[in-house]
Amino acid sequence: MQFDRALDVLLESPSGARLEPRLREQFDRLVQSISSLEHIALEEGLGFVENADDPATIDELLAVNTFSSPSLETQAKAASDLRVTPHDIHIPMNARVLASVERFKGKQKRSLEEALGRSIHYLPMIQGIFLAEGLPLDLSYIPLIESAFKTSALSPASAKGLWQFMRGTGIENGLQYNWYLDERFEAEKSTIAAARYLKTLYGMFDNWPLALASYNAGPGRVRRAMRRSGKDDFWTLSSSGRFLPRETRNYVPLILAAVVIAKNPGLYGLSIPEAPPPAPETQVVTIPSAVDLRRIAERSGTSVDTIKALNPTVRRWMTPLRAENFALRVPDDAADALRAWVASASPAELAPVNWHSVRKGETLSAIARKLRVSRSDLAEANYLAVRSRLAIGQQLMVPRAPKLLLAEGRDHPIAVATSESDAALPGIPRKSTHPNARPGATLSAMYLVKRGDTLGSIARRHRTTVAALKSLNRLRSDVIRTGDRLTTSTEVATVVYRVKQGDTLGSIAQRHRTTVGSLKRMNSLRSDTIHPGDRLTTSSPPASQKAATVVYLVKRGDTLGSIARRHRTTVGSLKRMNSLRSDAIHPGDRLTIS
Repeated sequence: MQFDRALDVLLESPSGARLEPRLREQFDRLVQSISSLEHIALEEGLGFVENADDPATIDELLAVNTFSSPSLETQAKAASDLRVTPHDIHIPMNARVLASVERFKGKQKRSLEEALGRSIHYLPMIQGIFLAEGLPLDLSYIPLIESAFKTSALSPASAKGLWQFMRGTGIENGLQYNWYLDERFEAEKSTIAAARYLKTLYGMFDNWPLALASYNAGPGRVRRAMRRSGKDDFWTLSSSGRFLPRETRNYVPLILAAVVIAKNPGLYGLSIPEAPPPAPETQVVTIPSAVDLRRIAERSGTSVDTIKALNPTVRRWMTPLRAENFALRVPDDAADALRAWVASASPAELAPVNWHSVRKGETLSAIARKLRVSRSDLAEANYLAVRSRLAIGQQLMVPRAPKLLLAEGRDHPIAVATSESDAALPGIPRKSTHPNARPGATLSAMYLVKRGDTLGSIARRHRTTVAALKSLNRLRSDVIRTGDRLTTSTEVATVVYRVKQGDTLGSIAQRHRTTVGSLKRMNSLRSDTIHPGDRLTTSSPPASQKAATVVYLVKRGDTLGSIARRHRTTVGSLKRMNSLRSDAIHPGDRLTIS
């Protein structure tokens, strides 16, 4: 908040910060950094990108081949503990449960302590639901193993949430799932579903160890194992590796060991971290139509991460397109102002989306290629099947990035992207490299390399090429390391073009080295119709900067058309640059591309 206030003072000052020599350099650098970070954030999440998840630890835990033999001390403590601590499910002190207790005292001690610390937030709610449903309260500790009490946990098998439901099992037990929402991430709703599922499993087997095994492996697999082995007791059924997978054989003793330790962690040498401070007060604001969470964050003076944490069921950057009266949880102190804004705002202000009007002959696949999104995402976002036929004139939603409140909430536009040497501020003219250039409309995006990144994956994410990345960053090899910073885009100026007699979108696009689709997206045009005098926003390299060129090695299956689409150019441009008289190219050919 102090940072925001300081920036506001600088921006609202008649002279800004650029007339003070001591501040000018730092201020320019600050604005550049903000611009780059915002650009990266929006490039990686224009509404189609799903929220990030935490890796679930259950697979790593269950994959252990051997457990250490329990020490005499562990055996004595556990035996004494079970005599005095009440449990509402039977916990046998056999070698496998004791070995699991030993593991939690050793290699898994820290992870269990952290999970127990997180459980403080959820156990009262879980136990209240289980008590109402008539379930043993000992089962409330299952998330210690399933998700370590992380509501955003995701397993490699795509099980999600506190209770690690697979999508189909979650839907069967009352959880909503679609392109916009996933109720597996909502703690209370998923706990109600887990209670329903556990009661169903117990009804099938009348035995908690077998019911727990079914929770992990599925009831069908457990029934088949019982039928093949002729056994109806989990401990004898799992005594060999012939009938149940290793993960399930480990799962039940780990659950029971976690229950034992959770009721008396100090006895086993575990210390629970201090309880985090209580969550801030919140209120529910009813939203009449789709809303972008970034808008809500801006209006409530908090971060997008906070809004997402308060609404974990929302998978994307926006609430469901067709949801009416959607209940959105927001910070208590922002609720009244948000209600007033929601009541006065138009749907376009709540969720800044573009609409694509379907033309004759267009299919979902063709539109998805044009908009550079996947066909399945485009279909699901519009509540369509992937193979749906489209009607001429049908409107398809395409998310786009909202403007920063900083840039739109003032009488004069504020530059959110500037060149380091020539930032634009209200009342201060700036030099331009183009006669029609908009002040402050240059970008130089930086990317922080993460674990697992390669130049290829970064190039695909930022819609560029490995060769371009290496050229921009002066790399001699493809080797990059976690923590490296890469420049992913060169400086681009945004210009305003005034339409002249005889102009078409095609001729303007060709002149400015862009595409008709890009022009229409930048100017929110639904058709190709333009008129003399219209002003169009477009992009063009600064006059002082020559267009960068890359050399592309033709691969098998490439055509001039596919290469042109990949590099955002045209077949005609490719042929001119490479002096080609026909469209014929061969694997191994080298093409120059701007």
